[in-house]
Amino acid sequence: MTKINYLNNKDLLDEIHKSKNTYCSFIKSEYHQYDIILPDIDKINIRSIAEAKRNRAKRLAQEEYELHKRQGGKLKQTEFEINYKKILKNDLVFRIMTYEHIPHNATRKKNPKTEADGRDRVNFPPFQHWKFNEMDELICIGKSHWKGTVEKGKFNKEHGQITNNLARMFIKLCERYATRGNVRGYTYNDEMKGQAILQLTQIGLQFDESKSNNPFAYFTAAVTNSFVRIINIEKRNQTIRDDLLELNGMNPSYSRTNEGEHAAGLKRHETQEEI
Repeated sequence: MTKINYLNNKDLLDEIHKSKNTYCSFIKSEYHQYDIILPDIDKINIRSIAEAKRNRAKRLAQEEYELHKRQGGKLKQTEFEINYKKILKNDLVFRIMTYEHIPHNATRKKNPKTEADGRDRVNFPPFQHWKFNEMDELICIGKSHWKGTVEKGKFNKEHGQITNNLARMFIKLCERYATRGNVRGYTYNDEMKGQAILQLTQIGLQFDESKSNNPFAYFTAAVTNSFVRIINIEKRNQTIRDDLLELNGMNPSYSRTNEGEHAAGLKRHETQEEI
């Protein structure tokens, strides 16, 4: 079991990628790693191919350096640099963001505004992986939300799951946020953490790598919204309880009493100024 001591975007992106792969099917297991993300297959051109080669060269160099570092090597990272021009076009893997393989669903929304509205709901933006074969033709080598072979498989959005490490990262993020000075004093702190963890499990994989490489900010925003939501709900409930206590001639909460005393003090101050 891997212990999560700290969180960073690199590790989060890696675990998100592994989690999404459990919902995918590839011709070969090594085709899970993409070199560039494109919105459409028509965007595969000279420029995108060159960028994919640079990305692949950088990734391979980084992997080789980290492997050497784990083995106790002391070489500089620059010594592992790879000339991207030596990368073959046939080795590149293109991730294409598309709903083409997602079934149509006319009953989901009456007035669909986007392509996603007219398809089955999925837990993260769907994609396909493509590469060039020996005949210099583009072929599909992988699909998200797919079970079975790429050619004869079928759509399936429930056979995967998030990795254990990503789940631990969600818990760690919520626990650290719960220690902030503006939330740690609430008696329902555990409830806020539980709601935040639930929210992350629901929207965690919706992070789109094609639009951002900062999942930490995405997750932190989701956690913040969950904490604020619970605080607002508890405040509304407390207001109702205080109203019921006052209607029955009983003392309200300490917060309501302080608010009343503060309002009375302001009123006395305004009255003295007028005199």
